[in-house]
Amino acid sequence: MTYLPKVAVVILNWNGIKHLRQFLPSVLSSICPNLEIIIGDNASTDGSVEFIEQEYPSIRIIKNDQNYGFTGGYNRVLSQVEADYYILLNSDVEVYPGWIAPVIGLMESDPLIAVAAPKIKSYLQKDHFEHAGAAGGFIDKFGYIFCRGRMFYEIEQDREQYQQSGEVFWASGASMFIKKHCWDEANGFDDSFFAHMEEIDLCWRLKNKGYKVMYCAESEIFHLGGGTLNVENPFKTYLNFRNNLSLLKKNLPFWRAVYIIPIRICLDLMAIFRFLNEGKRKDAWAVSRAHQYFVLNLFKVRKQNAWSGMTPKYPLKGIYKGSIVWEFFVKKKKHFTDLNRADFY
Repeated sequence: MTYLPKVAVVILNWNGIKHLRQFLPSVLSSICPNLEIIIGDNASTDGSVEFIEQEYPSIRIIKNDQNYGFTGGYNRVLSQVEADYYILLNSDVEVYPGWIAPVIGLMESDPLIAVAAPKIKSYLQKDHFEHAGAAGGFIDKFGYIFCRGRMFYEIEQDREQYQQSGEVFWASGASMFIKKHCWDEANGFDDSFFAHMEEIDLCWRLKNKGYKVMYCAESEIFHLGGGTLNVENPFKTYLNFRNNLSLLKKNLPFWRAVYIIPIRICLDLMAIFRFLNEGKRKDAWAVSRAHQYFVLNLFKVRKQNAWSGMTPKYPLKGIYKGSIVWEFFVKKKKHFTDLNRADFY
């Protein structure tokens, strides 16, 4: 008899009853043998739990005693879930019935594949990619992240230009497929990130261990986006800049970190000036606070810190050799296809 891996779709919720009402029915229509759908709740106060218990009594709910953020919330919930594959899915995502099988099939084809993600498109503009993940994530040498289909604020229309599945650098936490044993081996998310960049840190740590991260073009989902923190939220700006520096410190080999990080901080100063020029003083201050936090905590070592003597094979696939800031803002290259493929590892 053919073995069917057990798959758990786990939606982390915090005061998201509106999204659960709108998007959960599509998730429940998913066609996949040996599938369990679980709601993890970060101590919601909006009636989310009561809504699930009344409307969907068959769905398992795992309740956290407080809001631990995206990272701590998932770490606590997934420690109570037994499955071969976890699918971390945002509550504001619409899916089609057959969205799971292509990704699981891809991951089953290679034991070195730890993480994968489908094509992520916009729920509000369904012929366009969505900011959080698009057609697979990449990173430049200074730690700036971008996607096929999305570079900074420039989002492309999906004209099937990224229909080839393949290895990428990171997969979006909006819809992340991960093998349980890889999640356990990496000790899950870094709790200190709270939210934002945590999936990139996780993917990078797994790549440092020799695993692969994949994009599956045969599956697509539709993400609303901004369900917890709006794009314009200064706290989100703070988390993005703070966590980006943290993941560089944690995952770069020491000999690269000592010169990459100072350059990155200097490049961030351009973001401060840009925010000030646009009248976004709170965002400018958020970047400054992120730098202050990083400097004050520079020599703090956590158990998930990669400065433990491990020297991974470097460079890793999915890294852009140059500066995406230079390419985008100076050379005006707005699309992923404008970049030279020879400039990627």
